Amino acid sequence: MNKAVNFFTHAEKERIREATSSVETKTSGEIAVMVVDASSRYREAEVLGAITFGNVAAFLITIFFLHESLWWYVPLTFATFLLFWPVFKKVPSLKVHFTGVKRRQRAVRDRAVRAFYEKGLHRTAGNTGVLFFISLFERKVWVLADKGIHEKITQARLNTFATTISRGVKQGNAADALIEAISAAGEPLKEHFPIRHDDTNELTDSVIIGGKPEQD
Repeated sequence: MNKAVNFFTHAEKERIREATSSVETKTSGEIAVMVVDASSRYREAEVLGAITFGNVAAFLITIFFLHESLWWYVPLTFATFLLFWPVFKKVPSLKVHFTGVKRRQRAVRDRAVRAFYEKGLHRTAGNTGVLFFISLFERKVWVLADKGIHEKITQARLNTFATTISRGVKQGNAADALIEAISAAGEPLKEHFPIRHDDTNELTDSVIIGGKPEQD
């Protein structure tokens, strides 16, 4: 979880917290920001990668050192698989070559939805929780909103905020992009969900660091 912990500097986290707090002084909407290393362990990518690399290694060893013997090749595939599997577990960046785009998108969506409920965004007064979810391995951003928000603000509008953040992540200025998106989201929130006299801050304004991905 080191990447998520250190993705934003201390100063950037403070700026994000201040931006969130500033928006929430003008609206009854509740904003939360969450960063995770990855949205899934992608166990199938570990296995497929280890099988692929293991078979190639076993083939080359058999060809060059073991006289092309099938009797050596078969047991070697098992041995090399066991050699490469821990490598894929410890080096997540290798998995990207063995996972499809749709698989990664689905994993991020599912993890964002789970986080929405785990962090209690569905329990806000008026159902006005908004989650900015950043998953680093997939380099994907999801912006989720509760049903109260969706009655006034379309998902297409929310997706524009996600696009702003995604672009910032790719360009290396994620904090600035996130703050820009939070401020932009504040405008429709202020319009449709103005601050109430009895409003309280129901969610933390600090960046939330996610836990380990699902073991799937």
